[in-house]
Amino acid sequence: MRLPNQFLIYVSDAASAAAFYGELFDAKPEVLSPRYMTFDLGGGVVLALWSGKSRDLDPATPRNFEVGILIDGGSNEIRAIYDEWVAKGVEVVEEPNEDVFGLTFVISDLDGNRLRVAPADH
Repeated sequence: MRLPNQFLIYVSDAASAAAFYGELFDAKPEVLSPRYMTFDLGGGVVLALWSGKSRDLDPATPRNFEVGILIDGGSNEIRAIYDEWVAKGVEVVEEPNEDVFGLTFVISDLDGNRLRVAPADH
């Protein structure tokens, strides 16, 4: 079976986006080029940031996807991540709330792409 192994996010500035995600995840990019950077997520999966399509970015265009970060450790761990990221100055799109899968919240990156933190499905 062929499964997705790269998640590509269009950004207006790859270096700024890499700094944002590097700070958020406490990680360094693996591939560095002027318009394309990747973070190794393990297991052959990468998060890629690409400014090659930045002309297609429009703040008025709704985002129809989210990057999910599934957390082990329950609600206390999710609240700790929320507090840590808010202290770093992220833009909160959705405050922590209980949903069908548990406690969750959503932030956005510098270009309005959404990241959802939620409990891991086990």
